[in-house]
Amino acid sequence: MPYEPPTHSVERSLRATTGAKLVAGVDEVGRGAWAGPVTVCAAITGLRRPPDGLTDSKLLAPKRRTELAGVLETWVTAHALGHSSPQEIDRMGMTAALRLAAVRALEALPVRPDAVILDGKHNYLGAPWRVRTVIKGDQSCVAVAAASVIAKVRRDAMMAELGLECPDFGFVANAGYPSPVHRAALEELGPTDHHRMSWAYWDALPRWQHLKRERSWVGEPSLGSGGQLGFDF
Repeated sequence: MPYEPPTHSVERSLRATTGAKLVAGVDEVGRGAWAGPVTVCAAITGLRRPPDGLTDSKLLAPKRRTELAGVLETWVTAHALGHSSPQEIDRMGMTAALRLAAVRALEALPVRPDAVILDGKHNYLGAPWRVRTVIKGDQSCVAVAAASVIAKVRRDAMMAELGLECPDFGFVANAGYPSPVHRAALEELGPTDHHRMSWAYWDALPRWQHLKRERSWVGEPSLGSGGQLGFDF
């Protein structure tokens, strides 16, 4: 199905309305996985013409996505990744873990961006970062699309390496997300150190229910709080 290529319109708007000279696109991968980290990429692209075929990583075939990530890593002005481990996700909840991974990525950039374009409608990043949230930003914004592709390919590679340690779980194919192979291995073998132990899917695994970790955090800040978590303009 044809799709519109991403543009620099949001970056140009931020430059015009806020004076931001360096704008980073931020996207995450791994939020819905049962195992592995949540990974965030921050990418600065400037206003140059992007490589052909750039779009949301989920719309790309795996081979093309990997090829494009290799191009993007040298094409972008700068990029960096941040991760939150399964243990951090269990300890603090997904909202805080996402923020931690995003801050790690942004602080790992060689330059600090003046503004951030965050994929989605929820500002999980918050102050002191100046954030513009964009629904489907990974399809419409060049910097976010670039971050999306790099994050997906890099996390998939990490999960493939973990899959060599525990091949029964199918991490090479499922990247830690739910799948019949993953579920069957959990039922038979129980969790690894790479699994998120506080998630609701443990309720369907009665044999290992005693290992489920109770949440040490009471609820989470609402993902819908938007500007209450920081600048959202």
